[in-house]
Amino acid sequence: MQQKVEAVYENGVFRPLEPVSLKEAEQVTLTISDPSAGRSRRDIDIVERARREVAAFGTVPSIEELRSALAVIPGNLSEDVIRERGDY
Repeated sequence: MQQKVEAVYENGVFRPLEPVSLKEAEQVTLTISDPSAGRSRRDIDIVERARREVAAFGTVPSIEELRSALAVIPGNLSEDVIRERGDY
């Protein structure tokens, strides 16, 4: 079985950030990669801020709630990305 799991390294122990389907004391092989590789500091800051905001809700919003919230944002995301990149 192969499963991708994000974890935090604390006090010499890897702590998964989500439930895993493993038996207690089951041996696994970890491949460690830097999640920020290839990401800008701005992207990392945005994701961290979003995680804090979601955690403050106490519950994760449904996809319908998320769509409703995003629907009121003016403009076009794809056009903004293209303009910001300046590639096209």
